[in-house]
Amino acid sequence: MNIVLYGRNIQNEHIPYLDHLLKTFEQRKIKPFVFENFYDDWKNRISVKPVLEIIKTGSELPSNIDFIFSIGGDGTLLNSINVVKNSGIPILGINTGRLGFLSGVGTEEIDYAINALVKKDFTIDSRSLLNLKTENDLFGDLNSALNEITVRATDTNSMITIHAYLNDKLLNSYWADGLIISTPTGATAYSLSCGGPIVSPNCENFVITPISPHNLNVRPIVISDKDVIKLKVEGRVDKFLVSLDSRSKTITSDVELIISKANYQINLVRLANHEFLSTLRKKLMWGADKRN
Repeated sequence: MNIVLYGRNIQNEHIPYLDHLLKTFEQRKIKPFVFENFYDDWKNRISVKPVLEIIKTGSELPSNIDFIFSIGGDGTLLNSINVVKNSGIPILGINTGRLGFLSGVGTEEIDYAINALVKKDFTIDSRSLLNLKTENDLFGDLNSALNEITVRATDTNSMITIHAYLNDKLLNSYWADGLIISTPTGATAYSLSCGGPIVSPNCENFVITPISPHNLNVRPIVISDKDVIKLKVEGRVDKFLVSLDSRSKTITSDVELIISKANYQINLVRLANHEFLSTLRKKLMWGADKRN
């Protein structure tokens, strides 16, 4: 089995878990690869000296990789999709962050996770992506988002107007601080915090959620993921911010944003005890009562 380690940085308190992971790889005869920037962050802090193969960029990913381990929080996993792209390599998220909604495997579950991979006791969740198209290729070839595409004002004091079209038919002109277009995966992220609905990951939908709309009767709407969304933005200022997950670019009012479902999906590894409903209950503390 060949596994790539991907991450941005790792705190000192998580180094023992990384040591344990690398030792387990050696015991299981798992061949580890690691991205150079991530390796440079912790190579002088680990106690073991594993035999690793270094990868500099995503274009160097070998064709025989079985899994990518995203080590960090949900933001790290979101960044990892730009490495995986359309390769189909499954991603397992090991949570060293905070909430860990996507990176659902706790550091204490490393042995359990590796056993599950070896025994093939897991499920692959294929998640839809959003694709952004602009005339000037704003994000180059990294134009997909797993959670959401967001348009908002660069000046938080200025409300903007976003004209939204579905399949070239006007949906609404939103007067708001911004607009979120989310996938079912992203429905439990930024969209949820702005009043959007929770959507099961296997639904074939997108959610349009306004950020602090001026009209209180404007509410989030669930649409088919087969729809094509076009956005035109205007406001008192001529610069606005477009974000694909954690990556942002500045645009002007003459830029049209065309948003549709990407032509490939991202595969996430789901272990047997990590179903979506149990994750909801655990992460959102449903049913929790401090009196008990």
